[in-house]
Amino acid sequence: MNNPAQIGQYRCGKGEKLLLIAGPCVLQEEFNKIIAEVLIRIRDRFPINVIFKGSFDKANRTSIEAYRGVGMECGLAMLDGIKHQTGLPVTTDIHESYQAEPVAQVCELLQIPAFLARQTDLLVSAALTGRAVHVKKGQFLAPSDMQNVIRKLESSGCQNLLLCERGTFFGYGRLVNDMQSLVIMRDFGVPVCFDATHSVQEPGGLGSATGGNRRMIEPLARAAIAVGVDALFLETHPEPDKSPSDGANMLPLDRLENFLEHLLKIREASEL
Repeated sequence: MNNPAQIGQYRCGKGEKLLLIAGPCVLQEEFNKIIAEVLIRIRDRFPINVIFKGSFDKANRTSIEAYRGVGMECGLAMLDGIKHQTGLPVTTDIHESYQAEPVAQVCELLQIPAFLARQTDLLVSAALTGRAVHVKKGQFLAPSDMQNVIRKLESSGCQNLLLCERGTFFGYGRLVNDMQSLVIMRDFGVPVCFDATHSVQEPGGLGSATGGNRRMIEPLARAAIAVGVDALFLETHPEPDKSPSDGANMLPLDRLENFLEHLLKIREASEL
């Protein structure tokens, strides 16, 4: 039985609207509003619940010289502004336990990065905030391992959580998606999200930066929707190639609405 998660004003799970978690990889003052305006239009046009996502810190960048973000204080101010200007719930990553409480003051959903999915103290601190928690499955974990993540969160009081599939290591510099993971994790009784853009990453593919193949975003998302996910995560940008992080695997913003329109047709057909 798939138990819906309450995320702010939304419910995510079986029988609920598709949840879309979308936004830029890192928060950028000059692009946040542009992206948010498109997300508002999507919320109003489609039967989709939308959460704005933006990271204030990318703590696991490939290179020490890589841009990390605007920092927590500035980033939370940006997210709070977006929330109050648009009415959209917001989310961001946390990397350290001390970040959970201040982030929870702004964000309806706390996101745990894939590399940190097993970090007990981080999971516990997120659970203790009372906010919903979204955990990316580590590239090094089997889907069955995520049962332990669920137990860590639930034993710490988290009643609303999502698990996310974002690909598994396949040799060096490649990720592969096993769609069985979506079914297996959904059988644990929690909503499942598919990360359509990080799934096409090529870790270290650019030497000192992560590469990616955005051409594969749409085929993988269509497959995940057909399998029956409850939520879709993706990063989008008006000019992906100019993004300071993850540009190679981001969906161009001007393709987002058409992309989602096709996905909803698949979702409707698969529910018959």
